[in-house]
Amino acid sequence: MEATAFLKGMGLGGGLIVAIGSQNAYLLRQALKREYVLTCIAICIVCDIALIGAGVAGMGGLISGAPALLFWIKLAGAGFLFWYGLRAARSALNPGVMATGGDKPAASRYAVVAAMLAFSLLNPHVYLDTVVLLGSIGGQQIGDGRIYFALGAMAASIIWFSSLGLGARFLIPIFANPRAWQILDGVIAVVMWALAVTLFL
Repeated sequence: MEATAFLKGMGLGGGLIVAIGSQNAYLLRQALKREYVLTCIAICIVCDIALIGAGVAGMGGLISGAPALLFWIKLAGAGFLFWYGLRAARSALNPGVMATGGDKPAASRYAVVAAMLAFSLLNPHVYLDTVVLLGSIGGQQIGDGRIYFALGAMAASIIWFSSLGLGARFLIPIFANPRAWQILDGVIAVVMWALAVTLFL
């Protein structure tokens, strides 16, 4: 059961985090410019771990105290997953290429830290993904399953941000092609829809 919860958390966390968004775009841009890459990776990981932990802990306690909310949380989670999958599917049908910049002078460390924190914490989708969605699904896990689910989601964040930041130079020729984003967004859409169905199975 622990392994299942861990893999479920990793799969859902990975599916939510691997998307073209402001946080990923900024991290990729800094990685391609090779400016304060490790600092940016650390900020993304720490913010995600804190939000996932708070979400799973808070929603878990809420569900334990009010089990009647379980159905509505499942319904809301499935609806959000379906909408997220639809958004990924639309992106797959209308691919784009990230603008990475690289022609501007290097920014100061403080400016980069402030920007990375803003992209990580001032985006409402971050809270929907981590605190609400991951928190609600993680809170449904039985016993230590909540902990393993959270650890799985956290592991997905660590792997993704580290890979994106440290491996960005190898991604340049791949993601310069819109077809790569089509494939990635298509996979995300399928994963989200599959998870939406499994909430009720």
